[in-house]
Amino acid sequence: MTFPKAVLIGPPGSGKSTVGPLLAQRLGVEFHDADTDIEAAAGKPIPEIFTSEGEPAFRELEAKVVAEGLANHRGVYALGGGAVLDEGTRELLAGRTVVFLSVSMATGVQRTGMSGARPVLAGVNPRATYKALLDARLPLYRSVATVEVATDERNPDEVTETVVRALGDHERVEEGA
Repeated sequence: MTFPKAVLIGPPGSGKSTVGPLLAQRLGVEFHDADTDIEAAAGKPIPEIFTSEGEPAFRELEAKVVAEGLANHRGVYALGGGAVLDEGTRELLAGRTVVFLSVSMATGVQRTGMSGARPVLAGVNPRATYKALLDARLPLYRSVATVEVATDERNPDEVTETVVRALGDHERVEEGA
């Protein structure tokens, strides 16, 4: 069996950190969040890493931490929204069960509230920043995803149930049923 059981990807506000623990509970496995692992490795919050060291240093640390997480975590593993930007990370996701939690720009902006805790969304025009982020990342998310679940107009329990069903359907296809 390939570990983790499922890797969650998607833009900020798609629900990875909310749905992840619910999904892990439903599947009877552990949940890990790459952002939490990054903060533990750095000894400081992600916004502080961006401020003090810059995005390139953050992305380098993120790629290293995600590679370790993909090798060691056996349950549900939620990646940060930009983790798919790293080619090595995308290569490591090949052959794994990757769930892309998709969200529209309007819903993503609403859910994130353009929080200062999300440094990639900081700027003069947060809506334009979010749109540019989606435009750049959407092809990458879809290139590594084995399952895509839309999260707009669904609460976390509904998204979790949809993911569980999609994973079951995916496993049946993999087994040739």
